[in-house]
Amino acid sequence: MSHNILITGGSGYLGGTLLVRMGAANLPPYGKLFASVRSSEQAEGVQQYGAQPLSFNLKDESEVWTSIIENEITVVYYLIDAISLGPPSFFIKALAEVKKRTGRTVHFLHTTGAKLFSSHAGAPTDRPLLDTDPQLYDIQKSQRASLKLLQEALETSCSVIEQAEEYGVRSYIFVPCIVYGKSEGFGQPIATRRQIVAIVQAAKALKRVHRVDSDRPEWPVCHVIDNTVVYIELLRKILADESPSYGKEGYYLASPGSVAWDDIYAAVATALAKRNIVSDSSVILANDQILGEMGAALGCPKEFVPLQLGGKCTFTARRAQEELGWKPLYPPEHILEAVDAEVEWILQNLND
Repeated sequence: MSHNILITGGSGYLGGTLLVRMGAANLPPYGKLFASVRSSEQAEGVQQYGAQPLSFNLKDESEVWTSIIENEITVVYYLIDAISLGPPSFFIKALAEVKKRTGRTVHFLHTTGAKLFSSHAGAPTDRPLLDTDPQLYDIQKSQRASLKLLQEALETSCSVIEQAEEYGVRSYIFVPCIVYGKSEGFGQPIATRRQIVAIVQAAKALKRVHRVDSDRPEWPVCHVIDNTVVYIELLRKILADESPSYGKEGYYLASPGSVAWDDIYAAVATALAKRNIVSDSSVILANDQILGEMGAALGCPKEFVPLQLGGKCTFTARRAQEELGWKPLYPPEHILEAVDAEVEWILQNLND
């Protein structure tokens, strides 16, 4: 019996590019490809890429149960909402029932973010934190985040691993970082929660680019295509029943390396100054008042601004290269070369 796959978030920045690229990926044979949708427009969009639309409420346990079991879905790629535990828990329980009925190995991939492995979430930053570290789950369990919402996301990530183990489901924690590049999907042209988008939004409102850290921290980066390839290569291993690492050893960061926030700010400032969006290309350290103004521009409390636009993350990718044979197309410094085009695309699609 071949696997049936469900992708959630197919209209989003990451999920859209994933759906586009799956068709040409020459994956091992599988049964049906489903994509969760919320509208007829999304249904038409996912069908372009060979996915069968499934419309159900992801926050309703009975609807999740019915959708997974009736369609005998054995692989779920969850690319939405890294914070709430409810939907992942519903999927894990339903997958366990499919396993019970069919005897198939079942898989749940949870997409979170690099913030959970950063200074914001109490992760160690005095050394490289490898995604292959055998103690990574224990490190995550002991962390305490600076913000309640981030702590909830941290606890959800750990709970996904714990519940999946309890129910006999193989879990994978997929970790995007600063992802850049144009989405290839049919949905959102830009993802408003991406860091470069937030830098542009705040700078456009305040007529200047501001930094939020007094030192020079770095953060892992990845082009959206390279990020997508990790999703696909992990799926390839799953479909081929090659048992990629899962559970407490199933962390996957997509990143060729890190760059300094200051270098990103400077590149964005240059691009915005060239277009007369900011007064000049200088980058100024934000004070408390400016953080409040940036928060207003971003639609969040000022305490959340450093979370979106700074911090230190030493999380380092190893598993994708070592286990999946992933070879990124773009080195980390490519983001600095791509910022000008990125800013142009954001400005064209940013809703004031």
